[in-house]
Amino acid sequence: MDRDAIVFGAGNIGRGFIGQLLSESGYAVTFVDVDRDLVTALNREGSYHLQTVFNDDVHDLRIGPVRAIHGSDLEAVATAVAGARLGATAVGAGALKHIAPAIARGVERRAAINAPPLNLIICENLKGAAAVFRDLLSAAIAPSCRPYLADQVGLVDTVIGRMVPIPTPEMRARDVSFVRVEPYKELPVDRRGFRGEVPVVSAMTAEDDFGVFTARKLYVHNCGHALLAYAGYLRGHEYGYEALGDAAVRRLLDGGLAESIGGIVHRYGCRRQWLEDHARDLLGRFANRALGDTVFRLGRDPVRKLQSADRLVGAATLAWASGRLPTHLAWGIAAALCFDPAADPVAVHVQGLLREQGIGTGLRQLTGLDPEAELGRAVVRAYQALRQDPRAECPA
Repeated sequence: MDRDAIVFGAGNIGRGFIGQLLSESGYAVTFVDVDRDLVTALNREGSYHLQTVFNDDVHDLRIGPVRAIHGSDLEAVATAVAGARLGATAVGAGALKHIAPAIARGVERRAAINAPPLNLIICENLKGAAAVFRDLLSAAIAPSCRPYLADQVGLVDTVIGRMVPIPTPEMRARDVSFVRVEPYKELPVDRRGFRGEVPVVSAMTAEDDFGVFTARKLYVHNCGHALLAYAGYLRGHEYGYEALGDAAVRRLLDGGLAESIGGIVHRYGCRRQWLEDHARDLLGRFANRALGDTVFRLGRDPVRKLQSADRLVGAATLAWASGRLPTHLAWGIAAALCFDPAADPVAVHVQGLLREQGIGTGLRQLTGLDPEAELGRAVVRAYQALRQDPRAECPA
């Protein structure tokens, strides 16, 4: 049990990050996934090919030992949960409800023998994901086992910073388990989520003040990607690294990140230099041509990315609370409202809503911003300027 780990989701983050860290830390990793071809390949090989790339710097690694279980085999999944000491989820926030019943069955088996604590790192792009998942598990588990769940099952929030683009169909055809990633390797986790001793895992640091790491990921990393994507799209770029090389995009990106950092410093009291160093590192990573990250992938699903606490509006609200009107972030929000690729049905929906409702009502509905308040008015002005000329630049 001490060296067995279970990872729900053998996708980009499951294989491309968490599986690597657990394997490097001496764990035998069991993946749970619903991709039958991938499950078959992992069981056949007992390992998988991970490649780190930074422009022309390429390193090939073999990650193992691993095995895999199909998610529909609830008995096998429950048995693996019962025998694991550490695990993670990387299934996407919307799929947490689907894995909760099988994990609950495994926890019931652990409770029956009073097994040592099980800690699960919740690697989902959802604020407060551990609390959400604890509620799902509590609803799925036998009431008699809820005390064991509360006392002996740790659910640990984290933020994932590694960039892992979706493998192309050609990559998958050559090797369904192959995954290409950037070299960046850092896994901050919320110390308060653990039960028992905090395990030693490669690149993992248990943090006491975890809120600032969540803010850094959302309002620097994700915010930076969004600014790059939406401004880059309007200026006709296909790839993120191309947009980064556009001086106008770079000015908006630098200005927006400076505003966001100011808001984080004001809210959390952290060192500005720490955040500025992180932003500088990110900009270098955004220039990684080998990842082939497109502005479409970075910008798709603008409804989610325009929510009031998410990467753009949340950052702008933090910055505004510090006493500074975040003009660059307002332009970033406006650029997101102009994002209209036909291949993204969510973006198509946004454009239809704005045509029907107008920018004032649409802004309030999509972002929660008041179009009559100063920040809302700044977004409306920017939106109107970009509708007239998609290549218009933020005047600040």
